[in-house]
Amino acid sequence: MQRLVITTVGTSLLTNQIDRECENSDYDRLLETANYSDEEVLLYEDVVEIMGELKVRAETKLKGNIDDIRKACAELNGIYGLYNNDLKDAYSDYHLLIHTDTAQGRDCAKILMKFLTDKEIKNIEILCSENFSTASNDNFLIGISQLIPILKNKITQDYKGYTICFNLVGGFKAMQGYFNTIGMLYADEIIYIFEESTEILTIPKLPVQIDISQVEAHEVALAVMDVGKVPISWQVANQVPKDWVTRTGTELTLSIWGKLIWNECKDKLLSKDKLLNFPKFVSKLNYQKDYLQKDYENTTDTRIRIRLQEKLARAAYLLLKYRDGIAALKDDDILRLRKYEGVEIEHINITKKELRLSCEVINNDLYLRYFGTHEHIYKKEGMKK
Repeated sequence: MQRLVITTVGTSLLTNQIDRECENSDYDRLLETANYSDEEVLLYEDVVEIMGELKVRAETKLKGNIDDIRKACAELNGIYGLYNNDLKDAYSDYHLLIHTDTAQGRDCAKILMKFLTDKEIKNIEILCSENFSTASNDNFLIGISQLIPILKNKITQDYKGYTICFNLVGGFKAMQGYFNTIGMLYADEIIYIFEESTEILTIPKLPVQIDISQVEAHEVALAVMDVGKVPISWQVANQVPKDWVTRTGTELTLSIWGKLIWNECKDKLLSKDKLLNFPKFVSKLNYQKDYLQKDYENTTDTRIRIRLQEKLARAAYLLLKYRDGIAALKDDDILRLRKYEGVEIEHINITKKELRLSCEVINNDLYLRYFGTHEHIYKKEGMKK
């Protein structure tokens, strides 16, 4: 069976090329600037020079024998261990290299990609999220949170049916820790390397399950916080388990664990037969009679149900976040609240071209009405084209 091999990328490809006995200052300098962006690194000529020299050494080392290559960096030590030193077995597999949004991380990922491509492994993708680094707790947590839904989509959609392998031999310790937990949910196997060894340690998929009933009890808050930060004054968010949320000043959002838990359950919760009860917890949002619920029940495609509920969560978020939530809905590039011509009925986007949600604005509150195509809404609202 084909594999999707997800490899966390650190900076060992550079640091392993330093002679610690006589170049210890270079090693320290590299550690000091490990979280610098491409632009920041360019401000320091000595760092540019050190990185340039180490990249040349790394590329030379990777032209050696298998032992030299495995000693060159942790990531390749893991990949060679996975394939028992024969990369021909990797030709049909797909590889995802995850690196930090830093100059060193990006350079290491690029060199690894070139090496694997030269070895005739063609199915390779490099992935990082904006500002993802270990420079600060916020940068790291936001970066991981942004990666979780991307990884889930690739694992459950793009590479559905593949054996999922997390190669966690390389990467920063913080990356390894979090990706180990993510792997418990999504990986079929997680591999490490024994210290000072080439022997891999494989951790098989564990029967980890999330109690969806506990998540369902907080589904509205989780759906809204999945969109962005909400005011700490919103009491429903304060009722969510503390480990699932992160507080920044006067705002709350999903923690990495909250994001991971929500992403694991959201499709089931957003496609069940009843709409989430956003109006119960967001005072400016209302369902007008049972019009919307009936249209939702008549929608059999679970993907469309999920899309609709995600947009409802976004509308709820904007109404919570901004004093003039209606203006925010109008300015939002995704929902784009606007009127139908010649009537007081308004609509917001559910999909770019076909599906809309009709609504009314009454005393600065949003009343949601019908869901479907323009033709369906025209008919239900009694409007002429």
